[in-house]
Amino acid sequence: MPNKVNPFFETYEIDEETSKKMKQKLLEMLVYFRDFCNEHGLMFYLIGGAAIGAVREHGFIPWDDDIDCVMPQPDYDRFPELWEKYGDKERYVFCRTDENVNYHHAASSLRDPNTTFICSYNKNQDICHGIALEFGSIVAAPDSRFLQAVQTFDGMLFSLFNFQRLPNNRGRFLRICTRIAYALVPSKKMKDRIWQYAGRRVARYSWERCKYVRQIWDKTTFILFPKEWFTSQVWFDFEGERVPLMAGYKGYLKFCFGDYMQRPPVEEQVAKHELIYVDMDHPYTDYAGIYYFPDKDPRNTKKKKGIKRKK
Repeated sequence: MPNKVNPFFETYEIDEETSKKMKQKLLEMLVYFRDFCNEHGLMFYLIGGAAIGAVREHGFIPWDDDIDCVMPQPDYDRFPELWEKYGDKERYVFCRTDENVNYHHAASSLRDPNTTFICSYNKNQDICHGIALEFGSIVAAPDSRFLQAVQTFDGMLFSLFNFQRLPNNRGRFLRICTRIAYALVPSKKMKDRIWQYAGRRVARYSWERCKYVRQIWDKTTFILFPKEWFTSQVWFDFEGERVPLMAGYKGYLKFCFGDYMQRPPVEEQVAKHELIYVDMDHPYTDYAGIYYFPDKDPRNTKKKKGIKRKK
């Protein structure tokens, strides 16, 4: 059915049983991620709906379908190497956009390859389409207002050319501007060079010496937050597990969501992902040539007859 919050895609309706399985998978991933970070001295915090759920619901928001986290840039930079050495790669796949593959999202993720969670903007990508726990970075901001403005511009370039897709939940004006920018830089190789260069510039300031920090890959790109909000963790109960938020979660959530202790109107209680197909019992590779790579099957598997998209 049409999505009143986002008119650019239809809502994919997930049945109650699948929703429960999704949340259980996400909780398992969160517990693994928490334990991995604790073991290796990495700090992270829940953000978005997961953070609100921890504070208000002591678990998942009923209509939510993901878990998002952030890490201080120094810890975020350490994660890939630690994952390569110690991560359970038989269980999860570490995913991040590079010059070879684009996930159309500026954050990194851990994905469960034995599940299926296919988004419309990745349907033509040969990537892991398993359900994902996503985590991005909080970067240090300079003290100078001029340099802050330069960092904001670099952050916009990074997000624009890293995502490489039209934004479906930021309004028509931004969508039109994005389309124009991509038309002016049609080369994928040049797009990759731009976001890689902008990303290095954005993250060049010292975390230890900064007073302010910011996210560069979300709607808070323009906003500076006090660093002390992110220097320690506060722990909450979440579906029977203990999970961390940033010490300044009250100010952060109030700024991002307003009165976050009140549920939004019913018409806004919808998941944000642009989903094509979800299956928590079978790996995404079962759907190659069906729900992703619709015109070809990169793994030379046969199309499965009788599989239809849920209405």
